[in-house]
Amino acid sequence: MPVKPTSLGSCALKMTAPTKNAVTQPFRRLFLFHSIFYAALAFQPAASWAADEDFLTALQAAQRQDRDSLMQSENSMQGSPLAIYPAYWQLNLKLAEQPAEAIVAFAKRFPQAAMTEKLIADYAEAQARVGRYEAVRLVAPYVTNPDFSEQCAVAQAQVAGGDELVLSTMRDLVWLKTEKVPDLCQTVAAQLLKSPLVNSANKQQRLWTLLRAGQLVNASQVALDLGLNLSPEQMGQVTKNPDAQMLLPVQTAEEQALFLLALEQITERSSTEAYSLLQARRAVLPADVQRYAYRILAMSTTGKRVVSDGYDLRTVEWFDASVGYPFSDEEAESYARHAVRMGAWESVLRALDSMTFDTQQKREWQYWFARASEQRSDQKAKDIAKVFYQSLASETDYYGLLSRDRLGVKTVSLGASYQPSADDRKRMEQDIHFQRAFALRSIGADASWSTREWNWAVRQAYLKNDDGMILAAAERADRIEWYDRAIYATERTAKLFSPQLRFPTPYRDQVLSYSAKVSLDPAWAYGLMRQESRFVINARSHVGAGGLMQIMPNTARWVAGRLGETYSASNANQMDTNIRYGTFYLSHILGQLGNQPVLATAGYNAGPTRAKRWQPINQSLPADQYAEAIPFVETRDYVKNVMTNAVHYGVLLGQGAQSIGTRMGAIPVQGSNAIVGP
Repeated sequence: MPVKPTSLGSCALKMTAPTKNAVTQPFRRLFLFHSIFYAALAFQPAASWAADEDFLTALQAAQRQDRDSLMQSENSMQGSPLAIYPAYWQLNLKLAEQPAEAIVAFAKRFPQAAMTEKLIADYAEAQARVGRYEAVRLVAPYVTNPDFSEQCAVAQAQVAGGDELVLSTMRDLVWLKTEKVPDLCQTVAAQLLKSPLVNSANKQQRLWTLLRAGQLVNASQVALDLGLNLSPEQMGQVTKNPDAQMLLPVQTAEEQALFLLALEQITERSSTEAYSLLQARRAVLPADVQRYAYRILAMSTTGKRVVSDGYDLRTVEWFDASVGYPFSDEEAESYARHAVRMGAWESVLRALDSMTFDTQQKREWQYWFARASEQRSDQKAKDIAKVFYQSLASETDYYGLLSRDRLGVKTVSLGASYQPSADDRKRMEQDIHFQRAFALRSIGADASWSTREWNWAVRQAYLKNDDGMILAAAERADRIEWYDRAIYATERTAKLFSPQLRFPTPYRDQVLSYSAKVSLDPAWAYGLMRQESRFVINARSHVGAGGLMQIMPNTARWVAGRLGETYSASNANQMDTNIRYGTFYLSHILGQLGNQPVLATAGYNAGPTRAKRWQPINQSLPADQYAEAIPFVETRDYVKNVMTNAVHYGVLLGQGAQSIGTRMGAIPVQGSNAIVGP
């Protein structure tokens, strides 16, 4: 049962200890193309497609936009798990022109299918953009896994149909966003502006948020609704000459809004200068304007500014000074991470108290609530922290392993491995979703297609609580070396577990041999490889990194030179060479960064220079605080995942009892050694 601490102020009243749940992340359609047809245009069929001539014929017909041939292919493919594709391609040729009844008929013919979900969601978005809300409402019941934009499309249609209560569920998603949201969600925000669900105070918050985000046109619309005279032209003049605005009165709502806009502009130049100007005018500013001005200062020093300027206790102080003005979750999480980095534990608790309830329940914030509570002097706070650690430690993810360390418990086993039964395998073989995924894989179809079908199949099995079928599918995927999908599946079981499938050890001889040659921990090497490529040999990133260890071409060229070899792009991505180059480079980075594995892991992902720049200046820092405050989301998650993987591989490779804290160590202060290499 959830435990509700009651002794640590308002934050403790809202924070509840996490319950055991191995699956916390939502299932999303990972490949959101506007049209699978357009993906087909660029697809080059493999030779193995000869095994399924009907599918190849249908694909070619789709490329030609030949509806008659697609109809013929659909008829000839009756009974095939891939029969849905020619039917899908027919409707998708002119999707926006299709009647809603045809889309619904497709959904009934192919119920709960990945391509059905995609077709309907794309259709709903297309119709919402042109205001055909009746069509959206007709297909809305079949949109079961919407992304942000699709949610907004359905919400628009429901509001147009008289159901304004749906806006209450959308308010937190769109109202205080500073980043750009999809166009359909901008429309929802405009609907909220006219809704009784938002009052004048809410509208003022929206206005100031839009000003900070530089969305001046949208800001002027909100201002108009508030009865304020703020034109885009007027605000544009302030952005061009913010210093002049800082000297003007701040008595009216318009003047206060323009003051905040000017302050935001000056922070882009210098947060220190902006702070001085704020201090000079603070006495004449109303309390809420003052608080939001400090919020602007604090948020200006997050993200990219941290990358270039480092961390500053002033950021936490500015966040503290802004408490009392409502926080968005984006702001509250930035506040918390900066406070964690600086070890400002009471500020961490204030930041957590500012989050929505759902955000508070994330495992990362449960852990940091415990860490901050533990720092208090009273025993009751420490006891509550222990309760949270015990709950988190029931899982073996990053925060579970950190919590075990706080409790003095090492990981000696990954638990009993479930072996799928004959019945599990039979259900999997008969499941139409897995049939489609394996069929596409077997004929060499574009990986995005088979991945989409696989992820959907796993989601459907998860919704039916069928861990056995998921692991049976993972077992088969592992057998055909489809490691990334096997891992994906095993990470989504709720009760049954297979360590060998979740943490496979392919290419073992090479990993162990090449790691040993450069004195590298093979568990760490495996942990990094699993995160980089999920053991897909031909993996290629959007920036050009390739192979099992995702090595950039310049890095591979540099490693080849260091090893006295001639660089070959094709050879660098081959299994053996890629592992050899990757382990060499990882060992090199480790040496460059003081043999600190967390720094080296961050350096492998974001570059060693950045990892070094993020080191503390005055005193060493616990590695969990360093990792949590990494300014790049990708690198932050990467470090957590790699170090977690390393613990699991340490167990599987027979390295004895594992502690993630021992592996991560402490982060030393910045040294003077120059970074050598790419």
